[in-house]
Amino acid sequence: MWYVNTIALPNHIQLNRLILRQTNKMNNIRRLCSGFSSKVVRFSYRNYSHNSFNDNSASSSFLTHGIHVFQCPDSIGIVAKLSDCIASNGGNIIAADVFVPQNKGLFYSRTDFVFDHVKWPRLRMEEDFLKISKTYNAVRSILKVPALDPKYKIAVLASNQDHCLIDSLHGWQDGRLPVDITCVISNHDRGPESEVIRFLQRHNIPYHYLKTTKENKREDDILKLVQDTDFLVLARYTKIISSTFLRSYGKDIINIHHCLLPSFRGANPFKQAFDAGVKIIGATSHFVTEGRDAGPIIEQMVNKTFNTFFIF
Repeated sequence: MWYVNTIALPNHIQLNRLILRQTNKMNNIRRLCSGFSSKVVRFSYRNYSHNSFNDNSASSSFLTHGIHVFQCPDSIGIVAKLSDCIASNGGNIIAADVFVPQNKGLFYSRTDFVFDHVKWPRLRMEEDFLKISKTYNAVRSILKVPALDPKYKIAVLASNQDHCLIDSLHGWQDGRLPVDITCVISNHDRGPESEVIRFLQRHNIPYHYLKTTKENKREDDILKLVQDTDFLVLARYTKIISSTFLRSYGKDIINIHHCLLPSFRGANPFKQAFDAGVKIIGATSHFVTEGRDAGPIIEQMVNKTFNTFFIF
């Protein structure tokens, strides 16, 4: 089976690539670009195992990780300007992705860098990137410093299957998921000795059991519990989110569909794919919209199938 290894942030604050795992085998994670011909520039990720630069300063300064996401009309010199902004303030780029869709006149970039937050304070950094935004009439310029910025608050909705929820909780515990989990909500009543309940009790995360029926999905009760969150994550939550709930909540909701969308939507997608005789399987992270499994795709991961595979 496939399951989620971590949580993606909403598109307007997306900072980390969604990682998807297969339980019996892992592949390298790849960012998928649009299907049409495009210009893509990618720089390899640098390893920065040391916490400070080797310079001639009297004292070593600890480095902080920053992420900048940028979108603007395409123009000459954008990459140079962004790079100079970071380098001139003593920062060092460790990863960069640049994407220019063909015939669209748009420029997209994501830059990961390390810097000394004493030499380049957070407020001044914001001002420096704002100047570039104004220069290039940016549509989007998002700066995130995970170690300094407040964490986003999320709630997790789950049903009776534990694997996705448990792995997400463990990812939060070991720091792979830089969020605050405000609560876990489920339509399945887990016993006090279950692994999930014991974990949540140890970490003081509330667990809310809301018994649902076909006639009553308890969406009003869910809304009351999640009003203070920045987005929601569906960890194999089996109830369909209504249009009324989407409008009332008004924020992003992320779902993991255990097959490759847009194919095999709805229930039992693995069986649908198996019966169709597909040669690749996978999982899809997408935003929840009014159409069932029809929201914008965030990330996908695939793996080949073999004749020894079976559905259980």
